[in-house]
Amino acid sequence: MSAPTFVILIFQLLFAAQPCERILAAAAEGQWQLLQKSIGISAMHMQLLRNDRVVMFDRTDFGLSKLPLPNGKCRYDPRDTALKLDCTAHSLEYDVLTNNFRALMVQTDVWCSSGAVVPDGNLVQTGGYNDGERKVRVFSPCRTCDWQEMPNGLAVRRWYASNHILPDGRQIVVGGRNQFNYEFVPKTITANTFNLPFLSETNDKNAENNLYPFLFVNVDGNLFIFANNRAILLDYMKNKVVKTYPTIPGGEPRSYPSTGSAVLLPLKNLKAPAIEAEVLVCGGAPKGSFFQAKFKKIFIGALNTCARIKITDPNPQWAMETMPLARVMGDMVLLPNGNVLIINGAGSGTAGWEFGRNPVLNPVMYKPGNKIGTRFETQNPTPIPRLYHSTAALLRDGRVLVGGSNPHIYYNFTGVLFPTELSLEAFSPAYLDAKFNNIRPTIIAPQSMSGIKYGQMLTVLVVISGRVAQNQVAVTMVAPPFNTHSFSMNQRLLVLGNDKVTTSEKSMYNIDVTAPRSGNIAPAGFYLLFVVHQGIPSKGIWVKLQ
Repeated sequence: MSAPTFVILIFQLLFAAQPCERILAAAAEGQWQLLQKSIGISAMHMQLLRNDRVVMFDRTDFGLSKLPLPNGKCRYDPRDTALKLDCTAHSLEYDVLTNNFRALMVQTDVWCSSGAVVPDGNLVQTGGYNDGERKVRVFSPCRTCDWQEMPNGLAVRRWYASNHILPDGRQIVVGGRNQFNYEFVPKTITANTFNLPFLSETNDKNAENNLYPFLFVNVDGNLFIFANNRAILLDYMKNKVVKTYPTIPGGEPRSYPSTGSAVLLPLKNLKAPAIEAEVLVCGGAPKGSFFQAKFKKIFIGALNTCARIKITDPNPQWAMETMPLARVMGDMVLLPNGNVLIINGAGSGTAGWEFGRNPVLNPVMYKPGNKIGTRFETQNPTPIPRLYHSTAALLRDGRVLVGGSNPHIYYNFTGVLFPTELSLEAFSPAYLDAKFNNIRPTIIAPQSMSGIKYGQMLTVLVVISGRVAQNQVAVTMVAPPFNTHSFSMNQRLLVLGNDKVTTSEKSMYNIDVTAPRSGNIAPAGFYLLFVVHQGIPSKGIWVKLQ
């Protein structure tokens, strides 16, 4: 065999041995940065707060974590299934600006729980497992704050439920294991729970596939609920289904444990009499995947399709698209420029202990404004598999924080196919590349805004050093979500556009915009506001809509 032939053969064998995700990286974009090799816990749940700190937690019955509680603190829990006395943390607060973190203490088990940031900026977190299943916990964004727990804050047990902030400021908590109903937090003076037959109708025998349902407040104030492979529009005040949507073509399940992901696509044309709303559902595991993985150790290939539907249409229909990479347990993150980042997950298997295979290391960018067939772009890969119990969250500087991956019943760092992952990474989309600095806006004023009223006129002063295309300047607002189990609860992006762009001084521009007109379009609370120029976003500022 000649030397050139031998080299070519070795080259082909090396590439054949690599997962296909790595091969696709050559023409890809985006950069990865390792922020922390270990934060001591696995980031199963993640929420960005208005002080640029991210609260993370896993579960209290994993055994000893790698993060000790400070000042000799210990948690005593006689009902804990792993340790009655535990002097390690299972929650922390990560400071984005300093790349440091501090231990927090949760008293009861937060495993597979839910939550949302309420209008005052506090994280109100609900449910969990064992002695945590009816707890409501509150975390306030301050430098020394810790978790506060309220016993029996929920009317019933909530494990694998989903939450959403409503236009009136309350949270609705929907479903959970063996809970075919919903309730409100704080509790109302009327009935504590409201039956929702849709959840029992979507409950596959021995597989469920209706847990962590996908929730979005529609622009009419009703609640869009997706479970398994279909959806309804619910008037939660009257407990009445006002619209039933068709089943996704093919009928494959998309919610936990099949575990696809979903987003409400950016809301645009907010001054129009009728605003369109679209939902995108991507990935998941085919029917039977959970049974095959658990009982036969067969790991079925993940779904490679997305389904998109205009939920405001009189006769809505799903439109199907094909992703470049099949994915289960992926996360979908709305970016400031309106694109969707699909990140984390596996190419086969399903959610559950040791049930995922073939990590998908490459994120994919979805551009909803492009023509169908040109919307997906594969991004550069991470070296770290992120499988079951991984998370992702948009930061104010435009990066995406990525953590977690614990596909085992306890913290297992050796002797398993995919060890427990304690690291934190950041993915920087291509819009952060230095080559775009001349068209990137920098917000000069205000540095933050509180007390914005619905329909109020706002002016944002920015610097853009290069030539400005005024018809490509827009202001966007993003609601930071509560992320766990491949769903970002309360995630929402509003495109305010611009009413007028005027030159202030050289390279300085005033952008006039109008705030959303009602809580149906944008529930009250804290948002990240960005200025986007030619698809390149500024760093965000915190604003409070009320």
